[in-house]
Amino acid sequence: MLYRFRIILDAEEDVFRDVEIMADNTLEDLHNTILQSFGFDGTEMASFYISDDDWNQGEEISQFDVTEGTGSVRLMNETTLDDVVSESQTKLIYVYDFLSMWTFLVELAEVAEPEPGMDYPNLMFVHGQLPLSAPEKDFQAESDDLGPDFDEDFDVDDYDDLSFDENWN
Repeated sequence: MLYRFRIILDAEEDVFRDVEIMADNTLEDLHNTILQSFGFDGTEMASFYISDDDWNQGEEISQFDVTEGTGSVRLMNETTLDDVVSESQTKLIYVYDFLSMWTFLVELAEVAEPEPGMDYPNLMFVHGQLPLSAPEKDFQAESDDLGPDFDEDFDVDDYDDLSFDENWN
């Protein structure tokens, strides 16, 4: 099967690419397609995140295993598109360059039959120009509930009265 994706830069301006890629290709193949279609050089790390319908970030699928054996991680080159995307699970978040945080919303738009003689992946449509730098992100907590251990009346100056030895773990 063939997947048609719309890949949207998470920014004020409309910047997106529509691509076609085979369902049995890997997330690494989609990663490379995104790099090429937006003009990135591919020298920075990236990850995909499975997303729900409200674009909440879920499980990470990494480009490289940086856990140093401390845990298991799914890798792009070992994960096929049809393992993480379907008609009921259509959204992924793609982050390129963790210092700049280029963030893209990747949505499955259509499942189709490949056309005979056509090469895939295929860049179908281009809209908008990539800005010179990544759009600013506004990172906010999901709610005002800071948890039961948070003391809103805590004064940072209270640390001045504590000696180092008292607080050493």
